[in-house]
Amino acid sequence: MGEAIAIVGAGAAGAGVAYALRDADASVTVFEKSGGVSGRAATRRAEGCHYDYGANYVKADDDRVADLVTEELDADGLVDVTDPVWVFDGDGSVSEGRDADDHKWTYAEGISQLGTRVFDATDATIETGTRVTEPVREGGGWRLYGADGEDLGRFDAVVLTPPAPQTADLLGNANWEHELCRELREAVAVVPYRTIVSAVLHYQFELDRPYYALVNTDDDHDVGWVSREECKAGHVPDGECLLIVQMSPDWSVAHYDDEDAALTAAAAERVASLLDDERLGDPGWTDLQRWRYALPDDGVDTEAVERATDHGLYVAGDWVAGEARVHAALRQGLETGDSIADRSGG
Repeated sequence: MGEAIAIVGAGAAGAGVAYALRDADASVTVFEKSGGVSGRAATRRAEGCHYDYGANYVKADDDRVADLVTEELDADGLVDVTDPVWVFDGDGSVSEGRDADDHKWTYAEGISQLGTRVFDATDATIETGTRVTEPVREGGGWRLYGADGEDLGRFDAVVLTPPAPQTADLLGNANWEHELCRELREAVAVVPYRTIVSAVLHYQFELDRPYYALVNTDDDHDVGWVSREECKAGHVPDGECLLIVQMSPDWSVAHYDDEDAALTAAAAERVASLLDDERLGDPGWTDLQRWRYALPDDGVDTEAVERATDHGLYVAGDWVAGEARVHAALRQGLETGDSIADRSGG
């Protein structure tokens, strides 16, 4: 067996790295702190519904990713959301919008299927429920340690894919006596992130609208995004409505520590006003997710990132690509995996 490669994080970027290495002469181990894969491309199931409460879909803006989704992976249950995305301003005025997407893909079972299917196409070992806390430079490679000092093994190369603030923390904990470690950590730490509270609101009635989603265009409304999961085949039973409401970053930061019930009630009140339908103020059931590091607002300075690869240390993610999109994270992971395969001679 060739080189041992560790990937920290099983989101879209980590999946892309593993997929690009599937034919390389390397053993790949993925460490994921949560219980599943796909990161913010996440799906939950409740009361007969599947709902994508983080990333809503995969765009067709990258040919390599489009080919991967539609041709290379199992496409059974692939859903293309054909209803458009409209816009609204700070006053709540709704208008036909910006939707120029050729495709908006998810799956009947939810967008988390993307990561599952990508990893299923590889031979990577997935260690869920495993938090990496300390990378240590050792003899030309890396040794990773987890909670309570657990030795997770030695690797020839390591790819860090968590959100930039969490990757910066890992670099801060790294036992690597090299000035590049500090430079890389500083470059990663300054990547700005949006915090978003996502509310899930379910209703026992249909909502007749000519759009799939609304997005705020002037960053001057408490709601940043609202979408209808019933527009995705297989997600919501007939005759029902399920809204994904992403509150604006400013509102989300101000109310992040409020109780769940208060957050969902506020989201329902504002959506009822925005959509001019008082029924929406009283959902039948709700769910909630706080995303501390939801979306990067910029990319990382790549100079230190590129120099770190000479030491077998890589970073990958939408914050490296500089575009807060699932397809961008996946593509950047694929490119990182290609670089490691070239380095390994795979």
